[in-house]
Amino acid sequence: MVEKEAIMKELEKVIDPEIGVSITEMQLVDNIDIQDGAVSVEFHITTPYCPPVFALKMAQDIKTYVSKLDGVKSVKVTVTGHVMSDQINKQVNK
Repeated sequence: MVEKEAIMKELEKVIDPEIGVSITEMQLVDNIDIQDGAVSVEFHITTPYCPPVFALKMAQDIKTYVSKLDGVKSVKVTVTGHVMSDQINKQVNK
């Protein structure tokens, strides 16, 4: 079974490419839900107009790092607070 602490440890590796600081250090992770190996991670962006390519990169990195953990069957990432949240969420979770 995957633990929240292990997920947070992986999320420390996700760096905001514009600022150069991890999303955990900036406290951008809003929620982590674990249900039988299905992990959902919700995070927000520092500004609604963050370059979409950076927001997508962070979302993809979250999915990549969390997916590598033992016991994780699937990962859903949700970004909030961005003008293109819907498009980014569709792209990263397809």
